[in-house]
Amino acid sequence: MPMSTVFNIANAYVMPFWMLMIFAPGWKRTYQLISGFWYFVPLALAYIFLMIPTFASTLPLLIKPVLGNVAELLATERGASIGWIHFLLFDLFVGRWMYLEMRKHGTSPWVGSPMLAATLLTGPVGLVLWLLFNGTRRLIETRRNSFFGMARD
Repeated sequence: MPMSTVFNIANAYVMPFWMLMIFAPGWKRTYQLISGFWYFVPLALAYIFLMIPTFASTLPLLIKPVLGNVAELLATERGASIGWIHFLLFDLFVGRWMYLEMRKHGTSPWVGSPMLAATLLTGPVGLVLWLLFNGTRRLIETRRNSFFGMARD
């Protein structure tokens, strides 16, 4: 299968999960789907199958990365596809964690969905936004509870 096809399928594969988390966060089916882990398996398998033929030559790069060598690997269609699937998989995993935390704490979709969109588009930016928001929320909650004498475990 051509690498462009693998790349396009991987991109298309993650989009329904992101769209549900961003645009239908309160829907019962979204929560049921996102709470599971099974949907990570196809991307992980694609990553593994792409890595197998290059594992012997890639392993030294992973153990002792050198910028020039990593750039050379990523400059190939296979290397870029492997890297992109890695990004897709881990961004989706982080997005899943953020979504579940948002649901757990009752974060408004008006607040949470933009952070999820930022994670989809720019991974670490969305994560930092969530960490700042969640840390601020927790600090306010802790101070409010201690002010009213309602310390929580």
